[in-house]
Amino acid sequence: MGGYLTGAGRTAGVVSVDTEAMLDRIRTGPKGARIAAFFDFDGTLIDGYSATALYEKRLRARQVGAGEIVRALQAARGGPMSETEFESFIAQGISGWAGRSQSWLDAFGKDLYRHWIAKKLFHEAWRIVKAHQRAGHTVVIASSATRVQIAGVARELGITDVLCTELEMVDGVATGRLAGRTLWGEGKEAAIRDFARRHRLRLANAYGYANGDEDVPFLQSVGHPCAVNPQPGLAQTAAANGWPVLEFQSGNGRLDPVPALRTGGIWASLIGGGAAGIAMSLLTGDRRRGINLMINAFAQFGGAFGDIKVEVVRGQGYLWSDRPAVFLVNHQSALIDLLVGATILREDVTALAKKEIKQMPVVGQMMDYAQFAFVDRADSGQAREALKGALDLIEQGVSVVVAPEGTRSYTPGVGHFKKGAFHLAREAQVPIIPIVVRNSGQIMWRDNRTARTGTIEVLVHEPIRTEGWQRADVDAATRRVRQLYLDTLEDWPGPEHPAPGVP
Repeated sequence: MGGYLTGAGRTAGVVSVDTEAMLDRIRTGPKGARIAAFFDFDGTLIDGYSATALYEKRLRARQVGAGEIVRALQAARGGPMSETEFESFIAQGISGWAGRSQSWLDAFGKDLYRHWIAKKLFHEAWRIVKAHQRAGHTVVIASSATRVQIAGVARELGITDVLCTELEMVDGVATGRLAGRTLWGEGKEAAIRDFARRHRLRLANAYGYANGDEDVPFLQSVGHPCAVNPQPGLAQTAAANGWPVLEFQSGNGRLDPVPALRTGGIWASLIGGGAAGIAMSLLTGDRRRGINLMINAFAQFGGAFGDIKVEVVRGQGYLWSDRPAVFLVNHQSALIDLLVGATILREDVTALAKKEIKQMPVVGQMMDYAQFAFVDRADSGQAREALKGALDLIEQGVSVVVAPEGTRSYTPGVGHFKKGAFHLAREAQVPIIPIVVRNSGQIMWRDNRTARTGTIEVLVHEPIRTEGWQRADVDAATRRVRQLYLDTLEDWPGPEHPAPGVP
């Protein structure tokens, strides 16, 4: 586990603490719902400011004046802005929602979450929220943003208590005005004190996480304050009071061509490896030998060009002990997940993929040559045929990789598991081997076009036998294995935390 690094951070005297140390503090601390954990939203749970997407839409429609832009920049920086000034600023921003129904606002919020906010969720914040939830704590989002901006993340994280700046609604229709006080500065502190009083929570025992200068009153009100990527004023206060500071990795920064070049190198490795593999097949007449060359060339050169390392932290032997098998992987990033699979599995393996990938120029044709089974999720008959093709390959000694979620996650969480992989393993009478990928989404989120450097951690669970399974066993197994992924990701095993197993 990491420890405290005194004097680190952007301000002298800051007590910087790494995420692992904070997680350990939560795990070993008091448990139960009488302990509260309050999280700011913009800049704390997510990287950046959710209002950015809202303003982008209004700017395109030329609905934002120069004065409002200045106030928006002040809000993003944390000040100088009083609560009254912030109320005026946000009131002007939401006035355009006058006449909108609750259902329209809900749909707008879901669209905002899917296309902008989801990929901004800090992976470290997700882990800390989950640690508090596993400890049974009362977890609350407390933000000056509106519920429209927050709802998607709250839903994804399983947070039911949200304190935010509310919209005035009359008969299910927005009036374009605010309902009550904004949660800016002292307004947020007041809302938290009121929540604690109503729920009989002692703030002296509560945790608080925030990044903005305006959040100093809120953090001063709780017994365990923590500054997250703090703005200068908050950093100074944290240093003066000895508050711990968390530094989450930000995707924001200066324009840099290097990530694009690295990502281009990964794609070039995929295409170059495919070309080499096809050439090998033509020269030797051995298609599988060519496919294995394709996999290994992509793994070696893609990882090198992208400066991406893949570390199997547990279960390395399970990757080879029971082949052929159906390997399950959680799915966060199409290109990076492909690189992870190639790196750890290396040979005699193929995968299920959605049919749209087959239409991609060059890449689709290469995957077809590599005997990927392409599934049309809208056509159950075609899907069964694709699984039959995968079954034929298993009978030839080829393992199959399946992402049971079917589509990439918006966050580090785990989506609904489909049953196709479990039926495939049952019919083939081969084991299911769960591979839990911890942070490929941090390297390259589903909608990002460039990859970061870094190390991807992988944990391989022991094979799950399918001999003797009946069709009725598939449902229970699907639920148990999904829970295995949830447990592993939410409490990533360290040396003293054995990996949970499937009952």
